[in-house]
Amino acid sequence: MARAMTVTRFAPSPTGRLHVGNIRTALHNWMLAKKRGGRFMLRIDDTDAARSREDYVEAIRSDLSWLGLTPDGEERQSARLDHYERAFEALRDAGRIYAAYETAQELELKRKIALGRGLPPIYDRAALALTEAEHAAKQGEGIVPHWRFKLDHDQPIAWEDGIRGTQKFDPATLSDPVIRRADGSWLYMLPSAVDDIEIGVTDVLRGEDHVSNTAVQIQMFTALGATPPRFAHEALLVGSEGKLSKRLGSLGCDAFRDDGIEPQALVALLARLGTSLSVEPIGDVAALVETFDLATFGRAPARFDAGELARINTALIHELPFAEVAERLPDGMGEEGWLAIRPNLDKLADAADYWSLVTGPVDAPDLSDDDRTYVAEAAQALEWSADPWHTLTGTLKESTGRKGKALFLPLRLALTGRGSGPEMAALLPLIGEGEARARLIAAARA
Repeated sequence: MARAMTVTRFAPSPTGRLHVGNIRTALHNWMLAKKRGGRFMLRIDDTDAARSREDYVEAIRSDLSWLGLTPDGEERQSARLDHYERAFEALRDAGRIYAAYETAQELELKRKIALGRGLPPIYDRAALALTEAEHAAKQGEGIVPHWRFKLDHDQPIAWEDGIRGTQKFDPATLSDPVIRRADGSWLYMLPSAVDDIEIGVTDVLRGEDHVSNTAVQIQMFTALGATPPRFAHEALLVGSEGKLSKRLGSLGCDAFRDDGIEPQALVALLARLGTSLSVEPIGDVAALVETFDLATFGRAPARFDAGELARINTALIHELPFAEVAERLPDGMGEEGWLAIRPNLDKLADAADYWSLVTGPVDAPDLSDDDRTYVAEAAQALEWSADPWHTLTGTLKESTGRKGKALFLPLRLALTGRGSGPEMAALLPLIGEGEARARLIAAARA
């Protein structure tokens, strides 16, 4: 029997911007689908009407586009409410959903009592013992129930996790999850399972904080007459200090863009973060997809280091071809200009500053009397050639006996106003003969 096409999904709630943990989850699901020639779906989990916002939906789409993670399809939970209603009715008819009436305060008290007795703080299923008369009395008092999914305690839960290996849960150690609030709104569990079934999701790759959710949802899939997808749970991100960092929850694509991070750098880092593969400045996403393998994922927390991201970003910028960045460069900068300044860039936004060394104006430096005499001689000695910088410095070395820093630095200061920067051999032809001579003369007279 042919294996079904791999279908993965990324399912953010549009209640805020994507953060680095979300981005990593989206990336790994996209890579898993691409590695197997499958489909990557975007599911907008917007059942929480009070907190979901359309501008966040647009931001999610924009961020995925910036990263190059184009979905092969999109679904919105707010458009699928009737699907959840049908599943709810079927499960209730099958005796797998029951009404419960406890308030949040009552449930918290029950948890504290259980903990005090050394028992697991799970729901005691008191609502299952209510008689029809007691249900009627609750309703007569105007108490609206919430609804729980009834776990089958006689069916042990087990699956082969793509990262964690064999996983086993005793359902009696888990609370029957609330799947629907008293106001009729949905919680995560049931709609997610219904969507995965109907969209045809074959692989669910998500954070290890969802392991117990998976145990519950496996029984939901079975109760709905479906085969559960394959599950894999990856280690969560931690900050460079080794602790879960609140900062990671605020680092999103907008923050990375504002900080001059290229999408290729973020993809290169997150693609292999938490795996046994080395993190390298690989700009070819196809090469990253080729090496993607769940078997390389470790169980230890994945450490996110902003410094490492910056280093990868710098390395990738140094390899970016002109055609890929041309529209983002300052006016007038052509390929020669790009190649001249590229080795000095940490961020593409710095290109304008370095390009100003070519376009000017350049402030005349404060030189010593000897150096002013020296640059005046340079203005006279300047001859334009295929390599005017080395021609000039070669001539001056012969005529003045200067070498090293004494030979090069006064010329750089006179020509650019700075003591460091791109290679002068590349800059000088861009500055041009007339402008270069004018700058040397101005420095000599300053």
